Amino acid sequence: MPIHLHTPLVESDPFSHPGQRVWLKLEALQPSGSFKLRGVGHACEVHAARGARRLLSSSGGNAGLAVAYAGRRLGLPVLVVVPESTREWPKSLMRRQGAEVVVHGKSWMEANEHLTALRQPMDAFIHPFDDPLLWEGHASMIAEAATQGPRPDAVVLSVGGGGLMCGVLQGMHAVGWQDVPLVAVETLGAHSLNAAVDAGQLVTLEAITSVATSLGARRVCERAFEWTKQHEVIATTVTDDEAVRACLDIADEHRIVVEPACGAAVAAAVQRRVPALQGASNVLVILCGGVATTYGDLQALAAARQEEAI
Repeated sequence: MPIHLHTPLVESDPFSHPGQRVWLKLEALQPSGSFKLRGVGHACEVHAARGARRLLSSSGGNAGLAVAYAGRRLGLPVLVVVPESTREWPKSLMRRQGAEVVVHGKSWMEANEHLTALRQPMDAFIHPFDDPLLWEGHASMIAEAATQGPRPDAVVLSVGGGGLMCGVLQGMHAVGWQDVPLVAVETLGAHSLNAAVDAGQLVTLEAITSVATSLGARRVCERAFEWTKQHEVIATTVTDDEAVRACLDIADEHRIVVEPACGAAVAAAVQRRVPALQGASNVLVILCGGVATTYGDLQALAAARQEEAI
């Protein structure tokens, strides 16, 4: 039995219109709350089979929680080092799974350096997005979707470091969707893929200024950028306001709470500003999930954005 769940593909009446049906792949229903469990679970299983005695993560968000959950399922101890900026809620969720959580440094980079110093010979480090084992695991969601609904005319997903994008494209090519365009969505202020596509080379953002912190990779992984030259990838952006509003709509219409990082993909799909979406009869949206933001947080974010606009 794999560590991840097979998730439903649902037709979203609220997000569709008469000429277009929107289908949501509900990765938010994974036990750890996000798609991360697919790739992380697969990587953890592989490392366990190779003899790993402990699993390590330096993610203060969904990847760290996925490692914690996978470690509990595999009976392996887990160490997660998170930066000081990590909120109490995700840390408590990791501890609930039995992980040891260490807080160190002001940034992910400092946390990761500290984790590296603590690494022992029999430890396995699980990268949050840049690892072929992760992409292989993430690809399974497309293998499922291909048996659950119609062949899409476009696929929409959010991009942070690029791990989900790499896995989904790998899965699309495996099921014969090579000609289906991929709409890759980021929020302004966390748009490292968009910047790379515009520049024609990898770009490191000076800082992450978006509230969608799960998209906060200042530089997208190299494989994700390579995919833009091998497949029709349409990089686009939405604002923080649009992403948060989409999250509230998802909660109201589908009773599922997700992070702004996930709301970004739904916002782009519903707005249909991208030409590839305007003529599409069936659109597949990866509802990637995320647990670092509660419904109360979303309401507070929306209220704060309104006050700033006044």
